[in-house]
Amino acid sequence: MRIRFIEDGNFSRWVRTGLLVVGILVMYVAYKYIPPAPFGGFVLLVGLGIAALGGYASRAHMLKIRPFDNSYKKARKSYEMKDEEQDKS
Repeated sequence: MRIRFIEDGNFSRWVRTGLLVVGILVMYVAYKYIPPAPFGGFVLLVGLGIAALGGYASRAHMLKIRPFDNSYKKARKSYEMKDEEQDKS
């Protein structure tokens, strides 16, 4: 059995959930146990970034957006064909 991080052009469910939980956990630890200094603020922002990545990936999944899909290659090839036709005329 292979562990898949990306399924159908987006993060798999367990990766999205894991990013969200780890981000919230990092923010909680930074708020509760790290003193309010530049390092504590940096750790808080890192946690926010991780949680935001998980949240955005979940929203992209709901909207059926595939950020890691290879469909751009098909579009690129279709534009190359149109460019060749324009060069001939």
